[in-house]
Amino acid sequence: MSPDTAPAATAEPQDTAARPPVRAATPVDAEGIIRMRSAYVLSTPLSEEWIRRCTDELAPRLAPAGDARAFVIDAPDGSMAACALGLIHPVLPAPACPRGLAARVHMVATHPVLRRRGYARAVVSALLDHLADVEQVTLFELHAGAEAAPLYRELGFTGSPALMRMTRPEAPAAASTPASSPTWMPPEQYAETVPKATCFACSYFTDEDDRPLQLHSVYSPAHPWQLVGGTMDAGERPWETAVRECREETGLPLSGPSRLLAAVYGLPGAQWPYSTIGLVFDGGRLTPAQIRGITLNPQEHDEVRVLSLARWKALMPPRDFARLSAVAEARRTGEAAYFGAWDWGNE
Repeated sequence: MSPDTAPAATAEPQDTAARPPVRAATPVDAEGIIRMRSAYVLSTPLSEEWIRRCTDELAPRLAPAGDARAFVIDAPDGSMAACALGLIHPVLPAPACPRGLAARVHMVATHPVLRRRGYARAVVSALLDHLADVEQVTLFELHAGAEAAPLYRELGFTGSPALMRMTRPEAPAAASTPASSPTWMPPEQYAETVPKATCFACSYFTDEDDRPLQLHSVYSPAHPWQLVGGTMDAGERPWETAVRECREETGLPLSGPSRLLAAVYGLPGAQWPYSTIGLVFDGGRLTPAQIRGITLNPQEHDEVRVLSLARWKALMPPRDFARLSAVAEARRTGEAAYFGAWDWGNE
């Protein structure tokens, strides 16, 4: 936590009876936290480009497997009223941290018009309790100015709030080093720098008149009609996923050989921190008896329909229909399609 955070963490009264509830932040809250940091913590606000970059960095770290934990209070208008962000990091084990884990309170911020209501105390207390009780962290660190120090002392912090800091720019490349010479990283370190993606596999079925078959989702109002398929499990190959999902969602066996109809790609967004990569295989043409014999999983779908493309268009969001049309055209022409606009947040 930088010295700039001091005003946001000033000791506040605790007698506010109507204090909104504190909740744990999720990856969806990353942008709101970054904007609070930019507006009320940093001495120089971030540009929109840096807000995007910081959001993309923080979002996956707020997931359960990440190293960031945050707690927030929502304002009545749905915006963020206050937040506290902590970062967990490994240290050498010691009596004060036998599990080798420490946490740094990286930032605390409260919207100016909502200060003096105990919000900072509430989010920091929730963060510290979670880190201690759930993550089993015993060593906590923060840096704060004199104005914020009383609150942190009340919460149990001791010591000097002084902070020494240096920003060390990258050294220019040596003149004797050819510009094309690569700098090699260990594989595990390089793996952390490359984009991550969620993968899925689907099957495209039609009836004997080539009318597409789709299932109605019970959990996704943004994508109400879906192809048969789903997300890959660990260790699966795409065709194996398509076979498993077909069996789970319809009860139908999916027999090979596998024939790829389309590749689908989407950029990450606020709803999901990773890219999306999908493969759509040709499931073939189903007889009326096979369609009648489909058994749906009620936790995922509640209806199966077979319609012409013209009738599907009225029932689907434009982007969903564009993907379905591309897959249908690939089946018709025999040429695999590439659909590269399956981005998160573009519904």
